[in-house]
Amino acid sequence: MPSSTSVSRRQFLKTSVAASSVFAAPWIVPSTCFGANDRVVVGSIGVRNQGSGNLKRFQTAGCQIGAICDVDTDVQAEALKLVNSGTPKLYGDYRRLLEQQDLDAVVITTPDHWHALMTIHACEAGKDVYCEKPLSLTIAEGRRMVQAARMHERVVQTGSQQRSSHLFRKACELVRNGHIGDLHEVHCGISGVNHPGQLGPNTDPPANLDYNMWLGPAPERSYNEKRVHYNFRFWWDYSGGQMTNWGAHYLDIAQWGMGTDDTGPIAVEGTATFHPEGFHEVTETCRVTYTYANGVKVIAGQKQEDIPGGTTFIGSQGRVFVNRKELVTDPVDIAELSLDDAPIKLTASDDHTQNFLDAIRSREKPICDVEIGHRSATVCHLGNIVCRLGRSIQWDPKAERIVDDEQAHAMTDRVYRAPWTHDLTVKSSWS
Repeated sequence: MPSSTSVSRRQFLKTSVAASSVFAAPWIVPSTCFGANDRVVVGSIGVRNQGSGNLKRFQTAGCQIGAICDVDTDVQAEALKLVNSGTPKLYGDYRRLLEQQDLDAVVITTPDHWHALMTIHACEAGKDVYCEKPLSLTIAEGRRMVQAARMHERVVQTGSQQRSSHLFRKACELVRNGHIGDLHEVHCGISGVNHPGQLGPNTDPPANLDYNMWLGPAPERSYNEKRVHYNFRFWWDYSGGQMTNWGAHYLDIAQWGMGTDDTGPIAVEGTATFHPEGFHEVTETCRVTYTYANGVKVIAGQKQEDIPGGTTFIGSQGRVFVNRKELVTDPVDIAELSLDDAPIKLTASDDHTQNFLDAIRSREKPICDVEIGHRSATVCHLGNIVCRLGRSIQWDPKAERIVDDEQAHAMTDRVYRAPWTHDLTVKSSWS
């Protein structure tokens, strides 16, 4: 707890939010206002797989886990064993977690179809948000997430942790500072589908899983174990396959290296293949070309022999390849260039979790702010729309609209299953 002479961070934020409703000017909360031991209290929503990893990372960063929410009670129990201090409250319904007043922030590590509503409702509840990538299931959802964050003055970090890697930052700084000449193309290699095989018969859901809550705003479907938990990513109702899984990472780096975090392509074309027996819905392979207003082409390739896994920037005087293991340049001496005095310096972060926590204290935008996450997810979603329709589209990145193709544009949003709604402003829509 803070010393008697310091102002608690939570008290300060509440006062600042109240003031911001009266004064239109932006507000900043300096970290010096907080007590040295005033720990950020976090609620973890979704604590399986990556969710349990996030829970451990936030504890390592010094946070207190104040609440755990998961629709699977077995997953809840396993996550509770990972908590090293205190006894967090357990929930099966995230809305009840958001009512817990002592929580400063929430970490959302759920299937993609839940990201938007949980983020929006957390912002409405006055919580800052760390939401896993891809930020959204649809383009329109992403825009509503940005609007909610801005409306309620919340810090929202997208879990695209490659932005907090020195390898990816250096690769993008080399490109942005012209060390490979004029940029012509960017290649993004994404992996194939590790699907679970044939579905088999539907069954009743297990007693430990609240399947209706797992579905949430997604369409009503009979329970099948090969559609839930990790397997959600293979079905359009809940995810976008490897395009939004690994594509959300490597296309995000393409956007960063091109300096297009606030925009996107103007045209998209491509081809894809799908499982012949329908073991899953998402693409098996794809090759999607995005054309940007400056003429640069980005090619996303799933299981394409000429596109290695990672991001490759190709310029008039060389190329830069980067993934999580290495940075390789041609010519090789480009990698040895010092960028200390480079005119373009990108935001530096070596810890994605800590960057979010720092932003909570400073009230500055984190390294992968919700707008950035939305724009990168949009690139992925546009690729999937082309793959599913089998035709090219024209995209207006300012209006965020597919031009002259109503069928395609309708795929930029989705209808929610009742009682869930798109409402941004009425808390009663989720309480």
